[in-house]
Amino acid sequence: MKGFEPVVPENVRRFEICLYASLLLDTLSFPLRPIPEDVPRITVAASAIFSAGLILLFCHLVWVAAHQRRNWARLVLMVSLGLSILTLVSVLRHEGWSFANVLDIGSVVLTGFGIYQSFTGDAEGWFQS
Repeated sequence: MKGFEPVVPENVRRFEICLYASLLLDTLSFPLRPIPEDVPRITVAASAIFSAGLILLFCHLVWVAAHQRRNWARLVLMVSLGLSILTLVSVLRHEGWSFANVLDIGSVVLTGFGIYQSFTGDAEGWFQS
């Protein structure tokens, strides 16, 4: 231990819980996606490994933002939310509604609520630049 670790504010705790729940939904929605017959198995495996790596990276960013009080990590998560919304709109337009897409919508809503929590209430002075 490095010494005293301050108590995490309630809104930061909500931010952390919402984003971890969102990442759990992302993890659960990945195997539900249909895989076209003509896609080689190595491509599917590479896609799964890449997705798992991104989810682990986002887990680390959530932890860095909440516990190390890094504003840049929170901003990276906010930009990724914007990109997720754009991607989700495009997927819904081309593929329509499916259970995996409903899980993705839930993930985006949880992420949005979590990021909102990180900018309000007792979380305002928590993050450093």
